[in-house]
Amino acid sequence: MTTLLTYTLKNLPNLSKWALRFSIRPLSCSSQLQTAQATQTKTKKTLAKPNMKNIVVVEGVRIPFLLSGTSYKELMPHDLARAALLGLLHRTNVPKEVIDYLIFGTVIQEVKTSNVAREAALGAGFSDKTPAHTVTMACISANQAMTTGVGLIASGQCDVVVAGGVELMSDVPIRHSRKMRKMMLDLNKAKTVGQRLSLISKFRFNFLAPELPAVAEFSTSETMGHSADRLAAAFAVSRTEQDEYALRSHRLAKKAQDEGLLSDIVPFKVPGKDTVTQDNGIRPSSLEQMAKLKPAFIKPYGTVTAANSSFLTDGASAMLIMSEEKALAMGYKPKAYLRDFVYVSQDPKDQLLLGPAYATPKVLEKAGLTMADVDAFEFHEAFSGQILANFKAMDSDWFAQNYMGRKTKVGAPPLEKFNTWGGSLSLGHPFGATGCRLVMAAANRLRKDGGQYALVAACAAGGQGHAMIVEAYPK
Repeated sequence: MTTLLTYTLKNLPNLSKWALRFSIRPLSCSSQLQTAQATQTKTKKTLAKPNMKNIVVVEGVRIPFLLSGTSYKELMPHDLARAALLGLLHRTNVPKEVIDYLIFGTVIQEVKTSNVAREAALGAGFSDKTPAHTVTMACISANQAMTTGVGLIASGQCDVVVAGGVELMSDVPIRHSRKMRKMMLDLNKAKTVGQRLSLISKFRFNFLAPELPAVAEFSTSETMGHSADRLAAAFAVSRTEQDEYALRSHRLAKKAQDEGLLSDIVPFKVPGKDTVTQDNGIRPSSLEQMAKLKPAFIKPYGTVTAANSSFLTDGASAMLIMSEEKALAMGYKPKAYLRDFVYVSQDPKDQLLLGPAYATPKVLEKAGLTMADVDAFEFHEAFSGQILANFKAMDSDWFAQNYMGRKTKVGAPPLEKFNTWGGSLSLGHPFGATGCRLVMAAANRLRKDGGQYALVAACAAGGQGHAMIVEAYPK
């Protein structure tokens, strides 16, 4: 396909036609916040479908999301996942033996606990007769865990599923080089001293150079930050707009934290350390301070910086999902229904981070809703530029017609409904755990504000994406 994003920031003058096309709707967060009008909640139809089970979220929790290299750095991923499970058990008092299945998402796996769901479940005291498996789908791994659970319940295989996710970026696997690995394996197979000496004689010091993990696409070798920079350039999203949006995220997260709205957090007593009770990446700054930072990926002309990007995060989350019938029989008052959802995939080179733009109209059509019906939006914030580029794509008839095969645009979410308790830029983004945070933020916002429908969406590596409709449970 004709590439949308092959221009780099060094070719900014050539982007004028994109700037004209995609800058008709101003994206200054400050101006939109000042003009935002309060919306009136209206009673809408329920999305229950005949002859299909209603799937509900009873409760969801997460341990505090922390900057990598801080309080969780001495732990292993299953320690964080176990803490989330114990927090869920404590908050819901659900008997462990009632749980039919556990599913966790993760991205960068610890080789010792490759099925981290199983190890965390055993560590949390679940029966060894309760199955558990781990899924991976980049930044939507927890979303995949949830929807897999929904499928198990909807098909009648299970009544009660725990879904969650975990990521520990403080201790990622660093491998020997391939040449070194091959030599070590061959030495292990060598039977004589002569064979061993022959292999050792082939050793070179450059064999010792380690293979470091990177947030990069295998198919394109491009880092996600570099792709985000190109995306922002193609959609004419300025550095100022990105910094404004990032500042908004941190300010709203700080406000939500101070007002006690982040009720999904459960305290975690870190072994040998103090109890952690809140996220530590929320750091409202100023546009002046943010403007001093240099580009992080495309230098010196890039617009993506450390301040307008999500940071490497440690954390875990867990949700209790049931059929509505089972939840009511056990005396629970669910928080929300999990309704229609979709997964999408695009070109991983030029549309890596546009998952929400593609998934949103599809899930709305599937549910029979419009953007105006949605009371709360919770989108994953990988980068400010990614969010604002998705807004512009969603608000463009031209993009809808030329890239999505649609007649008209779906429209961009109004900021007064969008990520009003902060997002991944400020709260943090443990790759495997963010999906559950998004859904619980949506459910809790609906309960607090009296809304009925929320739309959750996220992009992911590989050019993939996810969107889901969450419906408030009647009070």
